[in-house]
Amino acid sequence: MYQLARLLRDQKGANAIEYALIAGLIATAAVFAMSNLGSGVNNLYGNVSSKLG
Repeated sequence: MYQLARLLRDQKGANAIEYALIAGLIATAAVFAMSNLGSGVNNLYGNVSSKLG
């Protein structure tokens, strides 16, 4: 019974889940930002190329 009570009070698992959720959110934001940045750079080079050609 003591081990079960100790297991229920342990916060290490909850902290690990919170860190995993934060890391997932950061990764999603990074992918979204890189996708938008890539599109913007592609459009920029397309405009430069059309004006030079």
